[in-house]
Amino acid sequence: GPGRPEQVDGLRCGRRKGVVRQVHLELFAHRRVVLVPAGVGAAPPRRGQAGAVTAGGCWYPLRTVAPTGVVQVATGRPLTLGDLFDVWGKPLSGHRMLTFRGRVAAFVDGRRWARAMAAIPLASGAEIVVEVAGYVPPHTSYRFPRAT
Repeated sequence: GPGRPEQVDGLRCGRRKGVVRQVHLELFAHRRVVLVPAGVGAAPPRRGQAGAVTAGGCWYPLRTVAPTGVVQVATGRPLTLGDLFDVWGKPLSGHRMLTFRGRVAAFVDGRRWARAMAAIPLASGAEIVVEVAGYVPPHTSYRFPRAT
């Protein structure tokens, strides 16, 4: 009903739980950076400061709190890039990323990903790069800040 938190892919929006693992996601379209915004996985009303989202109506167990590309995963259950895009409410496929169309390529820790984009696992410490309509040499790792 109205005001009830939604479920996406069986993921419930609820109280914010601690971070189990972090993943870094970089998106490129036409060889330009596409920011992953703060607040993916935080339901309205959202509050924040200095570009970060510090409070939400409820939180999904995968979320971004700052526009850095760091995805916090707050469950031990295996989750995928498809789960993140579903919670975000944005499309991801072999020919589309967000509003961009073209050939989509993905890299995990610098290695080309050959299967479905949505199947990329959100593994602890992974560096995931998704590119559409152009190639940018992918980073192979990311130095995560200390979790706050």
